[in-house]
Amino acid sequence: MADPKGFLNHGREVAKSRPVDVRLKDWNEVYVPGSLLPIISKQASRCMDCGIPFCHNGCPLGNLIPEWNDYAYREDWAAASERLHATNNFPEFTGRLCPAPCESACVLGINQPAVTIKNVEVSIIDKAWDSGDVAPQAPERLSGKTVAVIGSGPAGLAAAQQLTRAGHTVAVYERADRVGGLLRYGIPEFKMEKRHINRRIEQMRAEGTRFRTGIEIGRDLKATDLKKRYDAVVIAAGATTARDLPVPGRELNGIHQAMEYLPLANKVQEGDFVAPPITAEGKHVVVIGGGDTGADCVGTAHRQGAASVTQLEIMPKPGEERAPHQPWPTFPMLYKVTSAHEEGGERVYSVSTTHFEGDEDGNVQWLHLVEVEFVDGKLTQKPGTERKIPAQLVTLAMGFTGTDRENGLVEQFGLELDERGNIARDADFQTNVPGVFVAGDAGRGQSLIVWAIAEGRSAARGCDRFLTGASDLPAPIRPTDRALTV
Repeated sequence: MADPKGFLNHGREVAKSRPVDVRLKDWNEVYVPGSLLPIISKQASRCMDCGIPFCHNGCPLGNLIPEWNDYAYREDWAAASERLHATNNFPEFTGRLCPAPCESACVLGINQPAVTIKNVEVSIIDKAWDSGDVAPQAPERLSGKTVAVIGSGPAGLAAAQQLTRAGHTVAVYERADRVGGLLRYGIPEFKMEKRHINRRIEQMRAEGTRFRTGIEIGRDLKATDLKKRYDAVVIAAGATTARDLPVPGRELNGIHQAMEYLPLANKVQEGDFVAPPITAEGKHVVVIGGGDTGADCVGTAHRQGAASVTQLEIMPKPGEERAPHQPWPTFPMLYKVTSAHEEGGERVYSVSTTHFEGDEDGNVQWLHLVEVEFVDGKLTQKPGTERKIPAQLVTLAMGFTGTDRENGLVEQFGLELDERGNIARDADFQTNVPGVFVAGDAGRGQSLIVWAIAEGRSAARGCDRFLTGASDLPAPIRPTDRALTV
């Protein structure tokens, strides 16, 4: 145990953010560089090393949180990094992007603010990179087996790294022009600078993983041909079919899916554009959807110089404390203020869009909405609450409904789908087609980054067993696992 009285002597203290008026002038991460290390040992000391550490169950990866908290408290950063990497391939990703269900399950959180697990995690891995403790782990011998991984998001990268380290020859196919999937083009730079992805890719290249960008399986290369080339295939193509809003006026110019808007802003940071083809500059922006993707649109619009930003959510405003039906240690739906929300804009809850109104040139100008409420369990419009708000750029951030069905990948492989429209798989993450596995959102449905990495690691174990008859790779989850993070 780090410090038996740590949770009594120290309160919760989180990473400091740069002032809003400063960070809105650039696209760098919002947090003050180096602000965590001076406080992180005290924060790690708050971990109580519980007899039953519920944080393990809250985390789909089964991270050894009390162990690396103890090492961080003692400032043994090399040992902390080793324990962190024992269960998580990319803690610098989760430490920045995960909503930390482990903290919701923290035993200290029963009656005090939880341990700052996420901040400790990112401090350990950043220190490890700075100290040179993150080195390539090339396999001692090759198996002679080949694996193709479709998709280079967190699930695909995790599966690829695990399989490469097991001795297989792995090639990752990515349809975009750069590796990273939604980590690269869906997550704004101010939430995670892409240098973190770049150095992991270099580590993976040094280990032997190969990357093939600009190739979409199903279109550029038939799935059947891919299967003939490789001994096994892992599908980690994500759930990229966005939920649409079929209301009158949807066809007007200026209404875009979030994943049409956000990647262009990221491409500016990559140097592909001087200015984004879709920009919020000088416009009244409306973001439909109250989740993390919506918040990413809000922060991006602020940095592009929007005249105003309004975020709409059809559900009621969440409470600031746990609801009775979401007791500890479950992951509660709470009202949260992200860094993007700190920067301005208006959030409107319990409203539904009825239609859009445009000008004579076909450009959206107004969004018409109505207040809604639940009556006998059904969402119902409240009469007399109709109004319109200015909207010259609208982004739809309402989630995703499943993997892409238009490129032919599912049909060409002959894959079966489950009742939710995801690619079906068994306990080893294998589909109905022998040798073809699925991990991440393509099999699970839209979920968290920490689930994606866990699924990638588990699918790698199943694939390794298929290729060799046995596997020493860890499998943190099964396809049916829901744990405490639903």
